[in-house]
Parts: sequence; structure tokens; C-alpha cells
Amino acid sequence: MARPPVGERDPADFDEKVRLRPLPMLIFSSRWLQLPLYVGLIVAQIVYVYLFLKELHHLIMHAWEFTEQQIMLVVLGLIDVVMISNLLVMVIVGGYETFVSRLRLERHPDNPEWLSHVNSGILKVKLAMAIIGISSIHLLRTFIEAGAIGMPATPTGRVPMTEAAVMWQTIIHMAFIASAVGIAWVDRMTQQKN
Repeated sequence: MARPPVGERDPADFDEKVRLRPLPMLIFSSRWLQLPLYVGLIVAQIVYVYLFLKELHHLIMHAWEFTEQQIMLVVLGLIDVVMISNLLVMVIVGGYETFVSRLRLERHPDNPEWLSHVNSGILKVKLAMAIIGISSIHLLRTFIEAGAIGMPATPTGRVPMTEAAVMWQTIIHMAFIASAVGIAWVDRMTQQKN
């Protein structure tokens, strides 16, 4: 009978009595050092939930005073927070599943569809796409505020965007897109070789 690839083996196939030598056991166990990092990202997500609720409250309390453009900017800020939170979920769940330990969610009704086929290559592509989405929101906000280029600072002290800043944001966004295409291409090439 052919054995499945190592990454797809059922944990029941492993003998419970198999013991690793001390050095390999130490190296293999070191993956658990990442656990506090993932817990820290969960705390960061809690902070983003607070930020979202604060911005939503601000929008609701001032909706009758805001112009359409101001409402659009606040809504784009809310979308930005949601997209960053989605990115955090991908990193926390996908990273833990890929690099630390299996979550064993196969039969759970809330198991995310993408988690069933996650690996480091797919996770990189998903993260790159999420970063492009976040960058797109920031760039859209910049373009909406582009009418204030060259204007003096606002009474609150906020300095308007400069032409150079808009140019650099656009260049950086294009670099993100090129990086994502490169990551996806490399991942596809390695998948075809396997």
C-alpha cells in the first residue's frame, strides 16, 4: 500500500511510543515558541475590534454633520479595519495550523473553507492579496483627499497630502501587486513540479 505524503498522514498512523532523540525533540518542540506570537496577534485583533467600534460610534454620532465625502472616508476606514482583521485571522489560524500544530477542525461546522488546503505557499499568496486590498483602500482614501493637495494645514493641525506622497503611495502599491504576482508565479511553478 502506498504511503501518503508526510504532510497528509493521519495522526493515528504514528506510533505513540516513538520517541525522538533529545536534539531533534528540542528542535521540533521549538515551534511552540511561536504560540505567544499568535496570542499577541489575538490581542491585536481585540484592539482592532475596539477601534472599529470607536469609529462606527463616531460615524453614527456625527452622521448628520458629515458630508458625503467624510462619510465615505470613515466607511473606508471601517473597511480597512475589517480587512486588517481578516489578515490577522489568516495569519493566526493559517500560521498556527501550518507551523505550530494542527487545529483538527475537519468536522467542525465553522471550519473555514480555505483552511482545508492551506500551506505556506497558499498562505503567502493569500496574505499578499490581503495586503494589496488594504493598500488599495489606503490609496483610494488618498485619491479622495487629493483635492486638498497644496492646501494649508487644517485647524486641527492635519497636513494635507503632497503630490510626492501620492506618487510614492502609488509606486508602493504597484510594488505590492508585482510582489504578489511574483509570489503566486513561484508558488504555481513549485506546485507544477510536485
